Amino acid sequence: MVSSNERRPDTEPDYDAVLDVAERFARAWLAGVRERPIPPRLHADDIKDRLGRDLPEDGEPATDVISRLADGVEPGLIAIGSPRFYGWVIGGTQPVALGADWLVSAWDQNTGLEAISPGAVAVEELAGEWLLDLLALPPQSDVGFTTGATMAQFSCMAAARNEVLRRAGWDVEARGLAGGPAIRFIAGEERHGTMDLAARYLGLGAPITVASDEQGRIRVDELAAMLADGEGPAIVALQAGNIHSGAFDDFTRAIEAAHAAGAWVHVDGAFGLWAAASPRLRHLTAGYEAADSWSTDAHKTLNVPYDCGIAIVRDPTAMRRSLGMHASYLQATEIGADPHEKAPELSRRARGVPTWAVLRSLGREGVARLVDGLAAAARGIADGVGALPGVEVLNDVVFTQVCIALDTDEATEALSERLWSDGEVLAMTSRWHGRAVVRFSVSNWRTDAAEVRRTVDAVARALTAIRAEAGPQR
Repeated sequence: MVSSNERRPDTEPDYDAVLDVAERFARAWLAGVRERPIPPRLHADDIKDRLGRDLPEDGEPATDVISRLADGVEPGLIAIGSPRFYGWVIGGTQPVALGADWLVSAWDQNTGLEAISPGAVAVEELAGEWLLDLLALPPQSDVGFTTGATMAQFSCMAAARNEVLRRAGWDVEARGLAGGPAIRFIAGEERHGTMDLAARYLGLGAPITVASDEQGRIRVDELAAMLADGEGPAIVALQAGNIHSGAFDDFTRAIEAAHAAGAWVHVDGAFGLWAAASPRLRHLTAGYEAADSWSTDAHKTLNVPYDCGIAIVRDPTAMRRSLGMHASYLQATEIGADPHEKAPELSRRARGVPTWAVLRSLGREGVARLVDGLAAAARGIADGVGALPGVEVLNDVVFTQVCIALDTDEATEALSERLWSDGEVLAMTSRWHGRAVVRFSVSNWRTDAAEVRRTVDAVARALTAIRAEAGPQR
């Protein structure tokens, strides 16, 4: 008789059968993602009905579960991998990155400690070293792989918070924030909202905002005046790539002003940091290497799968002191630092491996071509759409963002809604400078000149349709 805690040999999971089914559905999705309508066709409640709402008393065969999952969920998926997906700054997935990510899941390594998985840690460390070289950042910096840009900013800001308090004589690791010196957290008024979120997580409160210019760049003169008007520990957040205009702050002057006041400088470069990898676009990041920390996202411009944020801190001691932990049961590395000391997780998958794979596959020149191609596609969309009657391009297209508007907010919003319903191109509305805009965020490695032409043609058809529906204007 077999005890309940023993497994019969004939019930062992069949990896081959399960993976064959999963691969078949994955290949079908990838084969159709370029031409399928981009928006999802069903809502979450509909998907729950398709999957079955009640937990079964007895389980299903694993192959049936995978089939149910793929068939049930597919109508509720958005085609993020489409080369005409511009709704948010979300890249597609390069084949080599997907292959590496499948291996990461199959290997199932906990990449918090080198002692557990030296192979996975070695790959991530190489990826970090290559990133510092590629982006011309200080080679002694620590690089941590996080879930996304939000936690990358959190990691950098944690190091910043603890270090500026340490300089002020306050040990926040031992004493906490209560009773310590107040930190002035300063950022431009057009910062990304995740900067506020990271600051909230860390108990810094809402930022003190500095006015931005017409393209969203922080006004350095006002930053300098604000820093001179106060005292005590300070953190200044700058931006490589405004979410609407794609503009980059004047890093040389802003960092000089901040450092003169003793502030820590963080650069939010979720998608824009990659401009430094391109000889043609590197001027946009001039001077940014003098900052104290930088954050970015490999699943945006580099096009690796979710999730892979990257936190970079010039002073490794500050990063490890704020994020690391030690215990007798954790076999710490004797040289350098373990990955868990560079990200807010003790246990995690080897999310940096796909980044290594893309860097190895593309090389330095390939990454430059990728970045240049995205910027060229944005310029092509701006030129093509901007030439259509009644369309105004609102930003200087310096990188990968394009914001357009029609003569009224209602017409602009109607254009976005029409694109959504047509399904060939997805570009979402936002608000910028008090106006409704349709924002094109070019982030997919497959968005080439042909896809740009298709995009412009789709916008032209949508404009014709909404104007016909509106009827003759008085």
